[in-house]
Amino acid sequence: MSDKVKATEEQLAYAKLLDSGMKLGLLMLVISFAIYMLGVLTPHIPVGDLPQYWSMSVKDYLKATDIHAGWSWLYQLGKGDFLNFIGIAFLSAVTIFCYIRIIPILFRKKDTVYGILAIVEVLVLVLAASGILKGGGH
Repeated sequence: MSDKVKATEEQLAYAKLLDSGMKLGLLMLVISFAIYMLGVLTPHIPVGDLPQYWSMSVKDYLKATDIHAGWSWLYQLGKGDFLNFIGIAFLSAVTIFCYIRIIPILFRKKDTVYGILAIVEVLVLVLAASGILKGGGH
């Protein structure tokens, strides 16, 4: 008898998409950082000015730099220091894509409870990412 544990079809599908998503997200971060450091796009805050903001609270930093919390970074994508948010947002969304990927597998295998839980998980993650729910320090 073998002691090896075999992964299920949905586990493999989730893991494969997670691996690809992580690699793509990392590539996005590397490229956006290179664009920022090479000065291809003008940053909202010049690199040389950053040390003056390091000791500030988030609230004071946002006010001093005229940056708005939440999804307002989308309007700043033409700035070199905001471009990396695309990779960060993508990496944050990979889990949602993974759950969406396994939902059809779960229902095909008649794992209805897990299929419903995966749908609920997607809805909760999308709702949390949307900014509709307010909580925490923002």
